[in-house]
Amino acid sequence: MSKYRNNLPQLSGGLFLTDAGIETDLMFNHGIEIREFAAHTLLPDSRGRKAVADYLRAFLSLAKKYDVGFVLDSQTWKAHMHWADDLSTNEQELQEANREAIAFIAELRNEFSGNSKPIVLNGVIGPRGDAYAPEASVAANEAEEYHARQIRWLAETSVDMVTALTFTQADEAIGIVRGAESAGLPIVISFTVETDGCLPTGQPLKEAIRMVDEATNAAAAYFMVNCAHPEHFFHVLGDSDWARRIRGLRCNASRLSHTELDECEVLDDGDPVELASQYKAIMDTMPWLNIFGGCCGTDLRHVTQIAKAAHGQY
Repeated sequence: MSKYRNNLPQLSGGLFLTDAGIETDLMFNHGIEIREFAAHTLLPDSRGRKAVADYLRAFLSLAKKYDVGFVLDSQTWKAHMHWADDLSTNEQELQEANREAIAFIAELRNEFSGNSKPIVLNGVIGPRGDAYAPEASVAANEAEEYHARQIRWLAETSVDMVTALTFTQADEAIGIVRGAESAGLPIVISFTVETDGCLPTGQPLKEAIRMVDEATNAAAAYFMVNCAHPEHFFHVLGDSDWARRIRGLRCNASRLSHTELDECEVLDDGDPVELASQYKAIMDTMPWLNIFGGCCGTDLRHVTQIAKAAHGQY
């Protein structure tokens, strides 16, 4: 049974952390191979499962140290049918992978039941296609039908919410919001942007958020931005109706574009202190933001500095 599905605690304020770039951290910093960049493939293997557990325990401990909430992600970003052939898997196995991933993070939440602030179980859903360079447009009705399958799998678990992470198209976001609403699951839309602050489709972030809200009667719980450096989008933010729909950030450590990151053979982990100071600048501009973590190239060091910045230690 879900704990917060009908009342997400982060909507009432208070600081919440997330983890960082799990794939890049485990691969580059810990030497853990991740098949097709799909973290759920680590869970059936004892070494991989321990690596993921230890990784998440460190962030849960950080949340306990700073007495803040935590949005605990499942490793299901690529656990949907678009990637079945690449992963040499089938629908039944993917369904089980989603169930097992939620059971895994539910166990970790139980392990950290001593944390005084809420730990929210979040089912992560990736886009239908490459998050850096989408291969094709996805219509809203097509997206609703497609993503409804993984949403149904997740809705049958104890998950509290789902997040469409690193989404690149407003129409696909509209579809998945409708699918989640039909399943009774709160959903968050986290868009990625290019170095100009626009989605990979070229649509400005402002227009994308407004388009999703208008088409769904503002059914998404809130929006986020992830997989982009703060300098890529800070200039498009501010105090406006659409920007107030954003509650969280999960930025890249690197200033490189998505194309450059895709071709990079070494990890660009940036500067954790500098990244945190950039978060703080955004926090000062948008004080309603309350959910912070990292994305590609970030790890515990970065989120620790971000937590310090959020606590006014900068």
